[in-house]
Amino acid sequence: MSHAFPYDNLVAGILVLVVAFVFHWMGQGLSVLNWELATRLGLQERGMPPEYKVYEHAIAVADVSIGWLYGVAGVGLVLGAPWGYTLAWVPGVVLVYHALSFWAWTANQRRAGHHLSSSRAPLRQAWTLANLVTGLLAVLVAWNAA
Repeated sequence: MSHAFPYDNLVAGILVLVVAFVFHWMGQGLSVLNWELATRLGLQERGMPPEYKVYEHAIAVADVSIGWLYGVAGVGLVLGAPWGYTLAWVPGVVLVYHALSFWAWTANQRRAGHHLSSSRAPLRQAWTLANLVTGLLAVLVAWNAA
C-alpha cells in the first residue's frame, strides 16, 4: 500500500473524525433535531428566506443519513484497516462537494439579493476551508491506497 506521506492514514483519520464526524455530522444532526437551537448556535443562518431553509434542511437530512459513515471511515483510517481507505472516499468526496458548493451557493444568494452572514463570516469561511482540506486529504489517502 502506497502512502502520500508517513502516517497519512492517522492524519486523515483524525481529521475525518473531528471535522467530518464530530462537527459536520453531529452539527447537521442537531439541525435536523432542533433547527432553532442550531440557528442560535450559528450552525444555521438567521433570517434565511423560506425557500433557502427548505434546501438547507434537506441538505442536513442528507448529511445525517450518510454522515455516520464518516465515523466508520475515520476509525478505519486510524487503525490502518484496508476498508478504512475504501470508505475514506465517502467523507472525502462529500466534504469537497460541500466546500465547493458553499462558494456557488453564497454567490447565487448574493446575485438573488440575499446577503446572508455566511458569505461574510470568517468562521464559516474557515469551516469551508477545513472541509476542503479534510476532503482533499481523505481523497488523496484513499487514492494512494488504491
